Amino acid sequence: MNGESRNAAAETPVEEAGLWRVILAASAGTLFEWYDFYLYGSLAIFFGDLFFPPGNDRAALLASLATFGAGFGVRPLGAIVFGRVGDLVGRKYTFLVTMVTMGLSTAFIGFLPTYASVGLLAPVLLVTLRLLQGLALGGEYGGAATYVAEHVPDSRRGCYTSFIQTTATLGFFLSLGVIGWCRTVFSVAEFKEFGWRIPFLASFFLLAVSLYIRVKMRESPLFARLKSEGRVSKNPLAESFVNPRNRRLVLIALFGATAGQGVVWYTGQFYALTFLQKPLNLHWTLAYTIVSTALVFGTPFILYFGSLSDRVGRKRIMLAGCALAALTYVPLYAGMKRLANPDLVASVTTLSSAAMIGLILIVFVQMIYVAMVYGPIAAFLVELFPTSIRYTSMSLPYHLGNGWFGGFLPLIATAATTSAWSAATFGEGAIYTGLIYPILICVLTLVVGGTLIIETKDHRIDTPFH
Repeated sequence: MNGESRNAAAETPVEEAGLWRVILAASAGTLFEWYDFYLYGSLAIFFGDLFFPPGNDRAALLASLATFGAGFGVRPLGAIVFGRVGDLVGRKYTFLVTMVTMGLSTAFIGFLPTYASVGLLAPVLLVTLRLLQGLALGGEYGGAATYVAEHVPDSRRGCYTSFIQTTATLGFFLSLGVIGWCRTVFSVAEFKEFGWRIPFLASFFLLAVSLYIRVKMRESPLFARLKSEGRVSKNPLAESFVNPRNRRLVLIALFGATAGQGVVWYTGQFYALTFLQKPLNLHWTLAYTIVSTALVFGTPFILYFGSLSDRVGRKRIMLAGCALAALTYVPLYAGMKRLANPDLVASVTTLSSAAMIGLILIVFVQMIYVAMVYGPIAAFLVELFPTSIRYTSMSLPYHLGNGWFGGFLPLIATAATTSAWSAATFGEGAIYTGLIYPILICVLTLVVGGTLIIETKDHRIDTPFH
């Protein structure tokens, strides 16, 4: 079946129903994997005291954020390893392997001994499991986005793939909800002793549900056709990164799209959560409520901008999000300080209704930027690379941009904000020093993307991109 007839078939009611089953099945599994991956991020500040040597709160916090970042550090390796498997063997098989790896490594964190029990072995085990999480996620996202994109009509690819994009934010939201419930049910002492383990152990249940859903999925039709015709890539790594033309596309995708997307995503959600708790010193219940509420109202806009990109293009929406972020981050975070803790007192346990609404709106604005860069990007990446090497080629720039540039943002921004140089240079404005990093990366993406990215929205993905 050629690309045109495939897309026409997808518009019929029967095909539409089957298409939604594909999207929901792929999205459900990816949602649970993001939940697993972001549990640690939601508890990064709490884990500083639990898994690292006592006596230096700043060092423990940075060590915990570094452990959070370690999972991002190996995501590109997971993209290479599992991307190659996905291009050689198939999308579905790779889904199952990454899912089991993620589910088990997350659940085992719930059994870990703490620093008080086994000393330095505790952070060693924690980092090891965090690395396994990163490897698994490195292979999951590219497969899910590719799988959905290879089922859907070309004219609605941005709309349909944006459902996969919502799973990252929804996974973060789910992790906040489960952790918040546990911290509410248990006392502070009980949560520190055993309550924090429950969200991780819940991964056993999520893994079982995910496997049940994913086992029933069929192989991507484009890959199945490629395999039946004997046109599967013999060496997807060489074709992706040795071939000069494809290597150039990988680099453009990285610096012209995914790097900016990564820092906008993690600034608007994780760094906002970190900033509210440190240095603004809000009680965790306030910080979780503010960010969770903004996520609820902001997530539908990921679908909106994904769908909009089918009409106006991927490039202009993604770059507009980066531009708005670079221009407004400093005043937005200054507004957060004025509303939450203008005098930077040691602890804030209550806020007025006006302050809460104002803070939710500020984080919501950042979520709009997230939606602008994140909604269209899956469609953009799958359209950029050929079917035979799509899994490998799109996964690496995504996980370098999202994982390295974005994933290390909380660590880099917090380290910059708390440094002696920052205090000496900026004085009272030192708490905004961490924003220099995402602003610079957004500017880099604007320059590279604005000059080198070619619009992809009208491209049929079963034909080479020119």
